[in-house]
Amino acid sequence: MKREIIQTSDGSTTIHLPDWDECYHSKHGAIQEAKHVFIKNGLSLFEGKSISILEIGFGTGLNAFITYLEAKKYNQTIDYVGVEAYPISAEEVLQMNYVAELKAETESLVFEKIHQCDWEEKIAISDDFGLTKRKQFFNEIGDEDKFDLIYFDAFGYRVQPELWSTEIFERMYKALKKDSVLVTYAARGVVKRSMQEVGFTVEKLAGPPGKREMFRATKQ
Repeated sequence: MKREIIQTSDGSTTIHLPDWDECYHSKHGAIQEAKHVFIKNGLSLFEGKSISILEIGFGTGLNAFITYLEAKKYNQTIDYVGVEAYPISAEEVLQMNYVAELKAETESLVFEKIHQCDWEEKIAISDDFGLTKRKQFFNEIGDEDKFDLIYFDAFGYRVQPELWSTEIFERMYKALKKDSVLVTYAARGVVKRSMQEVGFTVEKLAGPPGKREMFRATKQ
């Protein structure tokens, strides 16, 4: 499938799939969306803790990189697992302007390491941030009681409704520890019902720029 690099409204880049008219991140701002959905409404809940994170849709590495940066502010130790069935190319990585847009030039080697490190191995990105990239389809995830936080960042329901099914959310529920959370940019009723069906308690929160609402689901 054809992929092209575009600039979003906050100046940060993302990948656009013209055949689907779908983007890896919000056209209204890739960085803004990541910070609002995954950091403000997810990572910040675990200040001062050591946590395990599962990202559904590793994509451009933006969420992993921002988590690495923000975890320092929250005094966290992170064990990060990113699942991606179709990794982006080295050429596409070079066109992502996240280091500059986040004013993180001193961490440019970290962004490179995130993408250049081997798949299927746990890599020490720093003393406080371990990364495992898994090339895997979401319906193959079989982790149980492992994660404190899930970033659910799959392509939208409009183009891939199967990624938002009860079966997938059952896998997410099993993968989480008790009293842990899943955050996603999505806010469709059908998604909420699938989450609730497997046992999640779902709350509707204010969405990122350009989107009215988002969901946070808790395993109690």
